[in-house]
Amino acid sequence: MTRKVADCRNTPSVMNCTLTISGEEEEVVLAATEHAVSVHGHEDTPELRAEVRASLEDEKVPA
Repeated sequence: MTRKVADCRNTPSVMNCTLTISGEEEEVVLAATEHAVSVHGHEDTPELRAEVRASLEDEKVPA
């Protein structure tokens, strides 16, 4: 199974947040959504979760 990555550096913010979260897709969506709510002040909505899911990238594995 390919691990997924959510990287705050890919989303512009005034905080210049550098948090990166990796793991299985559902774990990352949950953790990244919780981070967006608690740190960045977003509201936990289905739309936010969809945006988080759409922004995920496959984890790059060193060769």
